[in-house]
Amino acid sequence: QVRYPVVEILEQTPSIPDNCQWGIFLRNHDELTLEMVTDEDRDYMYKEYAKDPRMKLNLGIRRRLAPLLENSHDQMELFHAMLLSLPGTPIVYYGDEIAMGDNIYLGDRDGVRTPMQWSHDRNAGFSRADFAQLYLPVLLDPVYGYQATNVEAEMRDQHSFLHWFRRLLAVRKQHPVFGLGSFEVCTPNNPAILAYIRQYNDDIVMCVNNLSGRAQAAELDLSQFAGRYPVELMGRERFPRIGDLPYLLTFGPNDFYWFQLIDEES
Repeated sequence: QVRYPVVEILEQTPSIPDNCQWGIFLRNHDELTLEMVTDEDRDYMYKEYAKDPRMKLNLGIRRRLAPLLENSHDQMELFHAMLLSLPGTPIVYYGDEIAMGDNIYLGDRDGVRTPMQWSHDRNAGFSRADFAQLYLPVLLDPVYGYQATNVEAEMRDQHSFLHWFRRLLAVRKQHPVFGLGSFEVCTPNNPAILAYIRQYNDDIVMCVNNLSGRAQAAELDLSQFAGRYPVELMGRERFPRIGDLPYLLTFGPNDFYWFQLIDEES
């Protein structure tokens, strides 16, 4: 729950041509490989995220994002906010936008490849075929199954994860800085806070993430932006003016902010 491993990986990422980007993702259709970590780190990951042996495959973990995070919407929102604000081309695995689960009782990698859950209708709205003809069965889990988790239900709920994700995507589309801007890591006094500046032409956005599951406070040196006002992009609320002194921010557990730094005239 500290930023240092993330910052270290970002610093070690090889440079690529200016007209290219890395593809970045939270989860995909393969296992979460642990080949490159130490035996100690691998044992820790298995203990935390693969308590059942059926959750393991080769030297990795075959789970979807929502079950990995124990269906914590706060953590899922934080991780997707980081995915959409870090440099690179974000890739969202189908079903993650509604917090779909997995089926660890299916063999190989099929546990994370079950049909998309469109509705509570037959075969989750994925197919009109006979149930027995489906290549993989739909999820029947009481938490992640298609009758509890599906696109139709989440579209009707204005407070669902899907609606939140659509709002976040809409904000990102309004700001090309997320796809084309420069990237500079900040060094707040709290190690639980990962902060960075994205800048493209006159558009300056500061992304601040609380990696801790507890409330936090942090001071950031923003003196280079003295005189500007942080405007929170999800709610368009203007925060106090930046001065020469360290800028104080407080966070709820697994909280994040996207701030556009604007001058007074804007």
